Amino acid sequence: MKHPMPTALVLALSLAYLAPAAAQFSDAPAPAESTSASTTGATDSDRTALERVTVSVGRGQLRSVQSLSQIEFENALAGSSPLATVARLPGVNFQSADGLGNYEWSTRFTVRGFSQNQIGFTLDDVPLGDMSYGNFNGLHISRALISENVGRASLSQGAGALEAASSSNLGGTLQFYSSDPLDRFGLRASQTVGSDSASRTFLRVDSGNTALGQFSVSYVNQDADKWKGHGQQKQEQWNLKWIKAVGDSRVSAFVNTSRRREVDYQDLSLDLIKRRGDTLDNFYPDFAAAVNAANTLCVGANASAACDDQYYAGAGLRNDELAGLSADIRLATNATWKTTAYYHHNKGMGLWFTPYNATPALKDGNGVDIPNTGSPISERTTEYGIHRWGVVSNAEVELGKHLIKAGVWFEDNDFDQARRFYAVRPTAIPSVYQFPSNPLATQWQYGFNTKTSQFSVSDTWSMTKDLTVGAGFKSLKVKIDGQLEAGTGPSGTITAQKGFLPQLGLNYRLSANNELYGTIARNMRAYQGAATGTSPFATTAAGFDAIKGSLRPETSDTFEAGWRTNGRGYEGSISAYLVNFKDRLLSVQQGSGIQGNPVVLSNVGDVRATGIEGALSFRLASALTWYNSVSLSKSTYRDDVVTGPNPQDRVLTRGKRVADAPDTMLKSQLGYDDGALFGTIGVDYMSKRYYSYINDASVPDRTLVNLSAGYKMKNVAMLRELSLQGSVSNVFDKRYISTIGSNGFTNSDAAGTYATLLPGAPRQFFVTLTGKF
Repeated sequence: MKHPMPTALVLALSLAYLAPAAAQFSDAPAPAESTSASTTGATDSDRTALERVTVSVGRGQLRSVQSLSQIEFENALAGSSPLATVARLPGVNFQSADGLGNYEWSTRFTVRGFSQNQIGFTLDDVPLGDMSYGNFNGLHISRALISENVGRASLSQGAGALEAASSSNLGGTLQFYSSDPLDRFGLRASQTVGSDSASRTFLRVDSGNTALGQFSVSYVNQDADKWKGHGQQKQEQWNLKWIKAVGDSRVSAFVNTSRRREVDYQDLSLDLIKRRGDTLDNFYPDFAAAVNAANTLCVGANASAACDDQYYAGAGLRNDELAGLSADIRLATNATWKTTAYYHHNKGMGLWFTPYNATPALKDGNGVDIPNTGSPISERTTEYGIHRWGVVSNAEVELGKHLIKAGVWFEDNDFDQARRFYAVRPTAIPSVYQFPSNPLATQWQYGFNTKTSQFSVSDTWSMTKDLTVGAGFKSLKVKIDGQLEAGTGPSGTITAQKGFLPQLGLNYRLSANNELYGTIARNMRAYQGAATGTSPFATTAAGFDAIKGSLRPETSDTFEAGWRTNGRGYEGSISAYLVNFKDRLLSVQQGSGIQGNPVVLSNVGDVRATGIEGALSFRLASALTWYNSVSLSKSTYRDDVVTGPNPQDRVLTRGKRVADAPDTMLKSQLGYDDGALFGTIGVDYMSKRYYSYINDASVPDRTLVNLSAGYKMKNVAMLRELSLQGSVSNVFDKRYISTIGSNGFTNSDAAGTYATLLPGAPRQFFVTLTGKF
């Protein structure tokens, strides 16, 4: 399809005008955002119809909020990333090079032009950090929780919830909540098989009500071959959750573990795809071919650009343990107080077999090289270790027409990071699935301590029956102490702090079924306490000393306004926004990513984003629903990047489109569920995206179609329910570029030689059999 959208776009916008509705209501919002029927304007008959709908547009809220209920995640492809389910919401751009959306090196989640590390993520109020690859202050949702255990999710596309525990939410917050244990004993077992030898086994046991409360234990083991090249992507997880009611209060706890091993796909460039095709991958497991390439293409000063076409292999290894304990106490009929304490431990490595550093031969007793013990390749690692703990505490009280909220968050995070090299000997090639030991050399090693403190307070005032206004602010301080323990690089302390980050909002009910809302908010993103990424510690010691006194943290000012409407069988919204993003920090990779050169970090000015988003869903019949969302946006850089003292020392980015920020996204999903037969068909369109800052390099638009169908039977033999579901992703086998920026973005790539692209997965088939006892 060269130009597939005009007719569909006109249809979607016409529907938005004739019956503006988008997403329908099944779950209540989070307690901190709860609203009654009197504030939302829904009548009893409307509410009965809407209870069968699964996506809400945040009726009664003072800002843009959209939520997905548990049924949306239950009907998703087994094992697929929760982010892939959330991606249908307006303003969201989700990318992944694998069919399930779990390959972390490739996953990207952006909202309104803000990248993943500029958004806040939480699970059951516990901060997940910015969920970027090699995360220094959290972990990815696909490791934090088994996807079948997601209970609901709430996305604030612009002004994130004030009380959300995040120091990166310039562009909003995404809050996940796990499903509670069932109130009766139950056993659930699922088996998925599919393309590329995919296999996933899921087991869950629920205790039901006992004198000690309710608990559930879940286990999953997932394994699949890559869709091109060789290697597997594996994950094993345990989830344990316990809850107990104590009068009108509740205590709960969870312990989640994850063991993930993923073999990487080779990063490609447009030139490489043109020359060698988009199915090109690393040499693995052909070590002889990798040695031959290293000896012929990667030799010293005469190294060829083709040295970076293929490497032997790359992989990501992650071990995580995440635990939380919560007390949700009702202090009085009008007052509640919830406190969550949490702990997270991570051991991780990113492996890359590099031809830029050789493995020296072993020596015999006379100092002579032992044959066949050296190679032109070594194993380069970036190693991570997280030990963080924290407390999130929020209280609210109703005083007449006022709802007062106050919250605090404190976190202490010790993060260890190192760059090391390990021997790769022809007779003892390291496994891509195991943590290596006994390094040859340490390029650098850091110990970071990051202390985060946040305080928030707000007042939501129901001034009249139809008008509600709210005002509040948060204060955020993030202090990073980074100490170089080996190698070369900067050391020191840097603090990001804003004492007053305000948020103002209003909601005006036009009628029983229509309301207007508006919000103004300011947010700050703290610096990254890491030696890689967009961090002050990722540059040289001289570079750090030059910027640490003048560097300012990134901030955003968000202005948004919208209209929500609902009626029998439909619900929808349309919103407009303007965002001024100030003091943008840019890190430009020097050389190929595998070389690991220090980045050039600088403050490069402002970005402005404007856009309109609409969401529409309605129930066409008792078993038939139709959901649509459209996002039209324009995000541009407001300044050129100055690289030196001379007039010609600048990158002409002013007026250029923001990298990885598509102007148009359109998503539509038709769903059927009569209690036995169920299925969905979804269409996802995205316009072209730039991956160079001066917009001389881009990937074209793409349209994807996904399909699933299944059948449920009740009371089969000993089973309460038996279901069979089949799914097809990328139905028309579209060849397209999914992830851009896998190795970051570049100023210019007119020749198309910058390897930072990952093709999307071809058509894949999956079948899941589930039994519930």
